[in-house]
Amino acid sequence: MKVGIHPERYRNISSFIRKYEIILKHNGIDCEYIHISDPDFFSRIKECDAFIYRWYHYDYDRQLATTILPLIRNHLRIKCFPDEATDWHFDDKIKQYYLMNHYGFPMCRTWIFWEKNEALQWAAKANYPVVFKLKGGAGSQNVILVGNRQKATRLIRKMFGKGIKTFNMLDSGSTFSTDFGLQKNLKVFLWRLKKRLEGKPAETVYHRQKNYALFQEFLPGNNFDTRVTIIGNRAFAYRRLNRINDFRSSGSGRLDHDPGAIDLRCVQTAHEISKKMGFQSMAYDFLYDRDGSIKFSEISYSFVDEYVYRCKGYWDRDLIWHEGHNWPQYCQLQDLLNLPDLKQPEIS
Repeated sequence: MKVGIHPERYRNISSFIRKYEIILKHNGIDCEYIHISDPDFFSRIKECDAFIYRWYHYDYDRQLATTILPLIRNHLRIKCFPDEATDWHFDDKIKQYYLMNHYGFPMCRTWIFWEKNEALQWAAKANYPVVFKLKGGAGSQNVILVGNRQKATRLIRKMFGKGIKTFNMLDSGSTFSTDFGLQKNLKVFLWRLKKRLEGKPAETVYHRQKNYALFQEFLPGNNFDTRVTIIGNRAFAYRRLNRINDFRSSGSGRLDHDPGAIDLRCVQTAHEISKKMGFQSMAYDFLYDRDGSIKFSEISYSFVDEYVYRCKGYWDRDLIWHEGHNWPQYCQLQDLLNLPDLKQPEIS
């Protein structure tokens, strides 16, 4: 058996994908890194039984992944992580909402507009506050609370005008000033300058989004969300406490891994969705509606691996608890390679 692994941006081997290599080698399974720019990429990929490309939010990754993965999955017939059911809607809240709404899953109510005038007409009659989001992004950096028609109108005009750069939302109420203070902005500037001097692209994150508008219902009274990550028959769950004096929890870094604090309705619902949709791996962000029912705001096949590993165990589809810490890469490999007896090494 042989597994191919695609490196990340600029052929980087991140700690996340390095764990795939460590686990495979610990179990005596051959693996190698294969990049699309390698002249022998397709001849080498044909020798593989499985292929892993954990692509991320960056435009660089998206262009490569959406180019090569359909060919490898559908024409070379090589098992991949992620598969098509898992990743075609990744980092696209519009696709996610259309998909979840079609099946009647309890996703937060969302308004999506493709025409400026329709969006402006809605803004004139909307009940505020609402949440404005770009369709892509992570860590709450493209999410702001909109309290009135004037702000909604300004955002709509901008989205149907020059647009807004991903991870670069400068509007009042964004997390930009806290997540990207003066010191971090200086580092970003120097990084971009360095890449330009090296002749490498420096705009792989901050691509401009435009010609749509997305608003989501605001659910007050939530001091945390519940992140449930489903990998196969396993549900890992923890709570993400809100940022200080903020309604957003994503990117706060304030985590509660006590399994006794988890609302098992979130676990059960996440299991049901992943089973129905055939997702290999998926994280769900659950909130409470005004009447106490659960809704989820976003989904993502990609997530921080350490946060999952910190979970003290997982619930299976029958809500039976299984004690123990598991790296998500280990669980993903078990399922991808159909090796339930795969061994998990100690990984620092």
